[in-house]
Order: sequence, then structure tokens, then C-alpha cells
Amino acid sequence: MIPALAAEVEHQGLKPASGSTSFGTAKSRALRPCVVLVAFLISLAILPACPRQPHVVVGCKNFTEQIILGELIAQQIENKTHLHVERRFYLGGTYIAHQSILAGRIDIYPEYTGTALTAVLKEPPGSDRKAVYGRVKSEYKQRFHLTLGPPLGFNDTFAIEIRGEDARRLHLQMLSQAAAYTPQWRAGFGYEFMERPDGYKGLVATYGLRFATPPRIMDLGLLTRTLKDHQVDVIAGNMTDGLIPALDLFVLEDDKHYFPPYEAVAVIREQTVAEHPEVTQALDDLAGNISDAEMRQLNYEVDGKKRDVKEVVREFLRSKGV
Repeated sequence: MIPALAAEVEHQGLKPASGSTSFGTAKSRALRPCVVLVAFLISLAILPACPRQPHVVVGCKNFTEQIILGELIAQQIENKTHLHVERRFYLGGTYIAHQSILAGRIDIYPEYTGTALTAVLKEPPGSDRKAVYGRVKSEYKQRFHLTLGPPLGFNDTFAIEIRGEDARRLHLQMLSQAAAYTPQWRAGFGYEFMERPDGYKGLVATYGLRFATPPRIMDLGLLTRTLKDHQVDVIAGNMTDGLIPALDLFVLEDDKHYFPPYEAVAVIREQTVAEHPEVTQALDDLAGNISDAEMRQLNYEVDGKKRDVKEVVREFLRSKGV
């Protein structure tokens, strides 16, 4: 390539006379931009190709627990491998996160088995943890060429929450008991809960629930505060929400076992596993290492105490010695 470019320079009359260090004629001065361009192209040909640093992209959805899990995965990979980790957090809901990994925009993200089963695979809810995990793992591999990591340990199932004062005053423990009072209650739910097959429609059908007004749809991060401030009377949150005890909220028991298990797992592209097997080895060390109580505390450290996510995750990993 270099000889060809040099020949083109000489052909265009751009080569200076022997011993000359400048282009003296008006024509040559007019052609100086061309010389610069050709010189630039030659420099590109001479420069060695710079190898791209091996890296993986970790994504997550747009609520606190997902940010914590995304950071947990990212730090674990950074600690246990030589790979550079790019973080693409706050991807939105399940659909956007799933489409992002299918398109190769991210390599890994945390998901929940129940969500994968019902919202992604569009299959009916199941109650057996192992069966749900096995089904999702098999279908993700066959349909999407995605690998499911082992469960991280906790089960973040949906939590139908009311104020603790109301639970004590009305002597409520179970969802089936609350059905007698919901016609006087205002409900607040996230958009995804309203739309997903294991969400609102199935819940009200299973328990025969009616509400005083159509449910108020809002961002997940606003639900608990809205309930505490008496703007709504019942919400669908997460079982591991750290603000449940902090705000004196009460989780009604799902006594009809409507909600499937939601075990947290890492979803990884098969191509990433093949190219970087050390990633799965690093994440396998996290298997079973986060209990429900520990995840709730991690959420509280960020949501309740307003601590930095990276610092909270760093401390947790250090305490676990993984």
C-alpha cells in the first residue's frame, strides 16, 4: 500500500525536487492539502494495529436492586479476571434488557427466574424453584443462545405491601383476608407489573380483588414512599426491598401461592462464555452467597442510607471473601 501511495504522490507532481525542502510553485502550493491527506493515509498504513483490550459489558435494569447486582457482577469479574468491564446500567425494564443482550449491546445482566419464565418466555407461572430454573435455563439456551448462571441465593418475589399500622389495626396477615378491604383501598403499581402475565391481572383474578379507583401507575422507586405518605394504600413491591422494615410496611402473605419464584441469576451470552470462560468461573463463586436478608440489607444501605453503590458492593464482596 505504501509504495502505491508514494507513486501516486510523484505522479501528481507533488514530489519536491532533489535537495528541496519545500514546494515552490503556485501549483504545488495549491496541492498542499492533497499532500497532507496522502501523508495522513500513509501514516495510517504505517501505524501498527492497536489491539483492543479484552472486555465485557455488564447491563442491568433501572431499579436499586438491579444496580446493586449489576455492580456486584462487574466488580466480581474485575476482581477475578484481567478483563476490562464496561457498565451499561439503567436499561429500563425486562424487555429492553433482554433485547440488549440479544443484540449484543451487553454481555451479561442480572435477571429473575420467574420474570424470565413469564415475561420473556410467556409461559404460565410455576411454584417449584428447581423446575422453574431448569425450564428457563433450557429454553434460554435453545431459543436465545444465552447461558443462565447458578442462583445467587435469594428469592426476590413480588411483595404486596400495606402500611404496618393498617395491618395491625385490621389484623391482616394474608392476601385473601385483605380482599374484604381492597374496595376501599387505592392501589399503586409499576407499569411492568400491570402488563406482565404474572402481575396485576392474574393477582386480582386469583384473590378476587377490587379497588376504589383504577390502580395508579408509577415508577418503582416511588412506590414505598407513596404508600408511606398515604397517597395509596397497597402496592406491589419486592420482597427484598430494604425500606420495608425501615418505613414500617407489612408484606401480605401470598397464601394462594400466586407468584412464581424469582431467584436472581446472571444471564450471559454464549459467545461471551466461549471467548471468556473465566467470567463464568468468577460468577460461579457468587452462587448461593446472597440470602434474602443480605439482599434486603444491601438495598437498605443504598435506598435508606443513600450510600454509594460501588462502596456497598465492595464491602459486601470483601466480607464474603469471594
